Amino acid sequence: MSFSKMLITLNWTHLVHRSLERLIAQSSLRFTQTKHTYYSQQMKQTRRLYSTGTLYTSKLTRNGDERKSVVCIEGNIASGKTTCLEYFSKACDIEVLTEPISKWRNVRGHNPLGLMYQDPQRWGLTLQTYVQLTMLDQHISPMMSPIRMMERSIYSAKYIFVENLFKSGKMPEVDFAVMTEWFEWIVKNIDIPLDLIAVYLQTSPQKCYERLKMRCREEEKVIPLEYLEAVHQRYEDWLIKQTLYKVPAPVLVIPADHDLQTMLKQYEENRYRILTASNGQFKGHNLQ
Repeated sequence: MSFSKMLITLNWTHLVHRSLERLIAQSSLRFTQTKHTYYSQQMKQTRRLYSTGTLYTSKLTRNGDERKSVVCIEGNIASGKTTCLEYFSKACDIEVLTEPISKWRNVRGHNPLGLMYQDPQRWGLTLQTYVQLTMLDQHISPMMSPIRMMERSIYSAKYIFVENLFKSGKMPEVDFAVMTEWFEWIVKNIDIPLDLIAVYLQTSPQKCYERLKMRCREEEKVIPLEYLEAVHQRYEDWLIKQTLYKVPAPVLVIPADHDLQTMLKQYEENRYRILTASNGQFKGHNLQ
Protein backbone atom coordinates (compact mmCIF):
# COMPACT_ATOMS: atom_id res chain seq x y z
CA MET A 1 0.00 0.00 0.00
CA SER A 2 1.32 3.43 -0.95
CA PHE A 3 1.99 6.05 1.68
CA SER A 4 -0.82 8.27 0.39
CA LYS A 5 -3.37 5.44 0.52
CA MET A 6 -2.21 4.55 4.03
CA LEU A 7 -2.62 8.16 5.10
CA ILE A 8 -6.14 8.28 3.66
CA THR A 9 -7.01 5.06 5.48
CA LEU A 10 -5.66 6.39 8.78
CA ASN A 11 -7.54 9.66 8.35
CA TRP A 12 -10.73 7.79 7.54
CA THR A 13 -10.28 5.57 10.59
CA HIS A 14 -9.67 8.64 12.72
CA LEU A 15 -12.79 10.30 11.39
CA VAL A 16 -14.84 7.18 12.05
CA HIS A 17 -13.53 7.02 15.62
CA ARG A 18 -14.31 10.70 16.14
CA SER A 19 -17.81 10.20 14.75
CA LEU A 20 -18.36 7.21 17.01
CA GLU A 21 -17.14 9.18 20.00
CA ARG A 22 -19.54 12.02 19.20
CA LEU A 23 -22.38 9.55 18.66
CA ILE A 24 -21.66 7.81 21.95
CA ALA A 25 -21.40 11.15 23.73
CA GLN A 26 -24.70 12.33 22.25
CA SER A 27 -26.38 9.03 23.12
CA SER A 28 -25.02 9.23 26.64
CA LEU A 29 -26.30 12.80 26.98
CA ARG A 30 -29.74 11.81 25.66
CA PHE A 31 -29.78 8.85 28.03
CA THR A 32 -28.83 11.10 30.96
CA GLN A 33 -31.50 13.63 29.98
CA THR A 34 -34.08 10.89 29.52
CA LYS A 35 -33.14 9.35 32.85
CA HIS A 36 -33.37 12.76 34.53
CA THR A 37 -36.77 13.39 32.93
CA TYR A 38 -37.96 9.94 33.97
CA TYR A 39 -36.85 10.38 37.56
CA SER A 40 -38.32 13.88 37.66
CA GLN A 41 -41.63 12.52 36.45
CA GLN A 42 -41.43 9.70 38.96
CA MET A 43 -40.70 12.12 41.78
CA LYS A 44 -43.64 14.31 40.75
CA GLN A 45 -45.86 11.25 40.62
CA THR A 46 -44.57 10.08 43.99
CA ARG A 47 -45.18 13.49 45.57
CA ARG A 48 -48.67 13.51 44.09
CA LEU A 49 -49.40 10.06 45.47
CA TYR A 50 -48.03 11.02 48.87
CA SER A 51 -50.17 14.14 48.95
CA THR A 52 -53.33 12.22 48.08
CA GLY A 53 -52.60 9.40 50.47
CA THR A 54 -52.45 6.84 47.62
CA LEU A 55 -48.87 5.83 48.37
CA TYR A 56 -48.05 4.59 51.87
CA THR A 57 -44.86 5.92 53.43
CA SER A 58 -42.94 4.49 56.38
CA LYS A 59 -45.62 6.24 58.45
CA LEU A 60 -48.91 6.59 56.66
CA THR A 61 -50.22 10.13 56.36
CA ARG A 62 -53.64 11.65 55.79
CA ASN A 63 -54.82 14.69 53.81
CA GLY A 64 -51.35 16.07 53.05
CA ASP A 65 -50.68 19.38 54.77
CA GLU A 66 -54.27 20.54 54.69
CA ARG A 67 -55.63 21.33 58.13
CA LYS A 68 -58.79 19.40 58.87
CA SER A 69 -60.53 18.53 62.08
CA VAL A 70 -61.60 15.12 63.36
CA VAL A 71 -64.14 14.94 66.17
CA CYS A 72 -64.91 11.59 67.78
CA ILE A 73 -68.15 11.12 69.70
CA GLU A 74 -67.44 8.75 72.57
CA GLY A 75 -69.76 7.15 75.09
CA ASN A 76 -71.34 3.99 76.40
CA ILE A 77 -73.77 1.82 74.47
CA ALA A 78 -77.06 3.79 74.08
CA SER A 79 -75.51 7.00 75.41
CA GLY A 80 -76.98 9.06 72.55
CA LYS A 81 -74.12 9.08 70.05
CA THR A 82 -76.37 8.54 67.03
CA THR A 83 -78.64 11.43 68.03
CA CYS A 84 -75.61 13.68 68.43
CA LEU A 85 -74.26 12.74 65.00
CA GLU A 86 -77.66 13.25 63.37
CA TYR A 87 -77.83 16.74 64.84
CA PHE A 88 -74.45 17.78 63.45
CA SER A 89 -74.94 15.99 60.12
CA LYS A 90 -77.35 18.76 59.10
CA ALA A 91 -74.40 21.12 58.62
CA CYS A 92 -73.14 21.05 55.03
CA ASP A 93 -69.44 21.22 55.95
CA ILE A 94 -69.43 18.16 58.23
CA GLU A 95 -68.80 14.57 57.21
CA VAL A 96 -70.38 12.06 59.60
CA LEU A 97 -69.13 8.48 59.93
CA THR A 98 -71.20 6.16 62.09
CA GLU A 99 -69.85 2.92 63.51
CA PRO A 100 -69.84 0.31 60.70
CA ILE A 101 -72.19 -1.97 62.64
CA SER A 102 -73.64 -3.43 59.44
CA LYS A 103 -70.18 -4.80 58.64
CA TRP A 104 -69.82 -6.25 62.13
CA ARG A 105 -73.18 -7.99 61.70
CA ASN A 106 -72.38 -9.51 58.33
CA VAL A 107 -68.92 -10.75 57.38
CA ARG A 108 -69.61 -12.98 54.40
CA GLY A 109 -72.77 -14.25 56.02
CA HIS A 110 -71.45 -14.43 59.59
CA ASN A 111 -72.46 -12.18 62.50
CA PRO A 112 -69.37 -11.73 64.72
CA LEU A 113 -71.13 -8.99 66.74
CA GLY A 114 -73.95 -11.31 67.74
CA LEU A 115 -71.54 -14.18 68.37
CA MET A 116 -69.40 -12.02 70.65
CA TYR A 117 -72.36 -11.05 72.84
CA GLN A 118 -73.37 -14.71 73.09
CA ASP A 119 -69.89 -16.07 73.84
CA PRO A 120 -67.33 -13.27 74.39
CA GLN A 121 -64.51 -15.60 75.43
CA ARG A 122 -64.76 -17.51 72.15
CA TRP A 123 -65.55 -14.66 69.76
CA GLY A 124 -64.13 -11.55 71.46
CA LEU A 125 -60.84 -11.62 69.55
CA THR A 126 -62.62 -12.32 66.26
CA LEU A 127 -64.92 -9.33 66.60
CA GLN A 128 -62.40 -6.88 68.05
CA THR A 129 -59.85 -7.66 65.35
CA TYR A 130 -62.45 -6.76 62.73
CA VAL A 131 -63.62 -3.71 64.69
CA GLN A 132 -60.03 -2.45 64.81
CA LEU A 133 -59.67 -2.95 61.05
CA THR A 134 -62.92 -1.18 60.14
CA MET A 135 -62.27 1.73 62.51
CA LEU A 136 -58.77 2.14 61.08
CA ASP A 137 -60.30 2.22 57.61
CA GLN A 138 -62.54 5.11 58.70
CA HIS A 139 -59.66 7.03 60.27
CA ILE A 140 -57.43 6.93 57.17
CA SER A 141 -60.09 7.32 54.48
CA PRO A 142 -59.88 10.64 52.57
CA MET A 143 -61.89 13.41 54.20
CA MET A 144 -64.69 14.85 52.10
CA SER A 145 -65.30 17.93 54.29
CA PRO A 146 -63.28 20.27 56.54
CA ILE A 147 -64.71 18.51 59.61
CA ARG A 148 -65.21 14.82 60.19
CA MET A 149 -67.32 13.49 63.05
CA MET A 150 -66.87 9.81 63.91
CA GLU A 151 -68.85 7.54 66.16
CA ARG A 152 -66.17 6.30 68.56
CA SER A 153 -62.59 5.65 67.43
CA ILE A 154 -59.87 3.05 67.14
CA TYR A 155 -58.69 4.25 70.56
CA SER A 156 -61.92 3.40 72.37
CA ALA A 157 -62.11 0.09 70.51
CA LYS A 158 -58.88 -0.86 72.27
CA TYR A 159 -58.92 1.15 75.49
CA ILE A 160 -62.57 0.46 76.35
CA PHE A 161 -63.90 -2.72 74.78
CA VAL A 162 -60.79 -4.88 74.38
CA GLU A 163 -59.63 -3.76 77.81
CA ASN A 164 -63.02 -4.56 79.33
CA LEU A 165 -63.09 -8.05 77.82
CA PHE A 166 -59.65 -8.77 79.24
CA LYS A 167 -60.24 -7.27 82.70
CA SER A 168 -63.55 -9.14 83.05
CA GLY A 169 -61.82 -12.45 82.35
CA LYS A 170 -63.64 -12.96 79.04
CA MET A 171 -60.59 -12.53 76.80
CA PRO A 172 -57.62 -14.89 77.28
CA GLU A 173 -54.29 -13.22 77.98
CA VAL A 174 -52.82 -14.43 74.69
CA ASP A 175 -55.71 -12.84 72.74
CA PHE A 176 -55.24 -9.57 74.63
CA ALA A 177 -51.50 -9.66 73.87
CA VAL A 178 -52.20 -10.15 70.15
CA MET A 179 -54.71 -7.28 70.07
CA THR A 180 -52.27 -5.04 71.94
CA GLU A 181 -49.45 -5.83 69.51
CA TRP A 182 -51.70 -5.00 66.56
CA PHE A 183 -52.92 -1.75 68.10
CA GLU A 184 -49.44 -0.56 69.08
CA TRP A 185 -48.13 -1.27 65.58
CA ILE A 186 -51.00 0.70 64.06
CA VAL A 187 -50.57 3.83 66.18
CA LYS A 188 -46.79 3.71 65.69
CA ASN A 189 -46.78 3.27 61.91
CA ILE A 190 -50.00 4.87 60.72
CA ASP A 191 -50.77 8.55 61.04
CA ILE A 192 -54.05 8.62 62.93
CA PRO A 193 -54.78 12.31 63.59
CA LEU A 194 -53.97 13.32 67.14
CA ASP A 195 -55.85 16.63 66.88
CA LEU A 196 -58.95 14.49 67.37
CA ILE A 197 -61.35 15.95 69.91
CA ALA A 198 -63.33 13.47 71.98
CA VAL A 199 -66.85 14.58 72.83
CA TYR A 200 -67.71 12.33 75.74
CA LEU A 201 -71.43 11.81 76.25
CA GLN A 202 -71.33 11.02 79.95
CA THR A 203 -74.37 8.85 80.64
CA SER A 204 -75.26 6.74 83.67
CA PRO A 205 -75.32 2.96 83.08
CA GLN A 206 -78.94 2.80 84.24
CA LYS A 207 -80.04 5.39 81.66
CA CYS A 208 -78.12 3.52 78.95
CA TYR A 209 -79.83 0.29 79.99
CA GLU A 210 -83.27 1.90 79.74
CA ARG A 211 -82.54 3.26 76.25
CA LEU A 212 -81.03 -0.03 75.15
CA LYS A 213 -84.22 -1.89 76.07
CA MET A 214 -86.34 0.65 74.22
CA ARG A 215 -84.46 0.40 70.90
CA CYS A 216 -84.60 -3.43 70.84
CA ARG A 217 -81.56 -4.30 68.74
CA GLU A 218 -81.36 -8.07 68.38
CA GLU A 219 -77.71 -8.45 69.44
CA GLU A 220 -78.20 -6.19 72.47
CA LYS A 221 -80.98 -8.22 74.08
CA VAL A 222 -78.40 -10.27 76.01
CA ILE A 223 -76.47 -7.25 77.37
CA PRO A 224 -76.83 -7.04 81.18
CA LEU A 225 -76.68 -3.86 83.24
CA GLU A 226 -73.37 -5.07 84.72
CA TYR A 227 -71.75 -4.91 81.28
CA LEU A 228 -72.82 -1.28 80.81
CA GLU A 229 -71.53 -0.46 84.29
CA ALA A 230 -68.15 -1.95 83.40
CA VAL A 231 -67.95 -0.03 80.10
CA HIS A 232 -68.95 3.17 81.92
CA GLN A 233 -66.14 2.68 84.43
CA ARG A 234 -63.60 2.18 81.62
CA TYR A 235 -64.72 5.43 80.01
CA GLU A 236 -64.50 7.29 83.31
CA ASP A 237 -61.01 5.93 83.97
CA TRP A 238 -59.84 6.82 80.46
CA LEU A 239 -61.44 10.22 79.75
CA ILE A 240 -62.23 11.67 83.20
CA LYS A 241 -59.66 10.31 85.66
CA GLN A 242 -57.17 9.59 82.85
CA THR A 243 -55.71 6.67 84.78
CA LEU A 244 -56.23 3.99 82.13
CA TYR A 245 -54.35 5.18 79.03
CA LYS A 246 -53.15 8.46 77.59
CA VAL A 247 -55.93 10.53 76.07
CA PRO A 248 -54.92 11.39 72.47
CA ALA A 249 -56.55 14.85 72.51
CA PRO A 250 -58.67 17.27 74.56
CA VAL A 251 -62.04 16.07 75.80
CA LEU A 252 -65.34 17.93 75.93
CA VAL A 253 -67.68 16.30 78.47
CA ILE A 254 -71.43 16.64 77.85
CA PRO A 255 -73.82 15.19 80.47
CA ALA A 256 -76.18 12.97 78.48
CA ASP A 257 -78.81 11.59 80.87
CA HIS A 258 -81.32 14.21 79.69
CA ASP A 259 -84.30 14.01 77.35
CA LEU A 260 -84.01 14.68 73.63
CA GLN A 261 -84.90 18.38 73.70
CA THR A 262 -82.41 19.11 76.47
CA MET A 263 -79.68 17.22 74.61
CA LEU A 264 -80.36 19.10 71.37
CA LYS A 265 -80.09 22.36 73.31
CA GLN A 266 -76.73 21.26 74.73
CA TYR A 267 -75.45 20.37 71.27
CA GLU A 268 -76.42 23.81 70.02
CA GLU A 269 -74.74 25.49 72.99
CA ASN A 270 -71.52 23.55 72.34
CA ARG A 271 -71.64 23.74 68.55
CA TYR A 272 -69.01 26.47 68.24
CA ARG A 273 -66.59 24.81 70.67
CA ILE A 274 -66.84 21.50 68.84
CA LEU A 275 -66.67 22.76 65.27
CA THR A 276 -63.72 25.12 65.92
CA ALA A 277 -61.74 22.53 67.87
CA SER A 278 -58.91 22.35 65.31
CA ASN A 279 -58.30 26.11 65.64
CA GLY A 280 -56.92 25.74 69.14
CA GLN A 281 -60.13 26.35 71.08
CA PHE A 282 -59.32 23.43 73.37
CA LYS A 283 -56.23 23.97 75.50
CA GLY A 284 -56.74 21.25 78.09
CA HIS A 285 -58.64 18.11 78.92
CA ASN A 286 -62.03 17.51 80.52
CA LEU A 287 -63.72 20.72 79.50
CA GLN A 288 -67.14 20.82 81.15
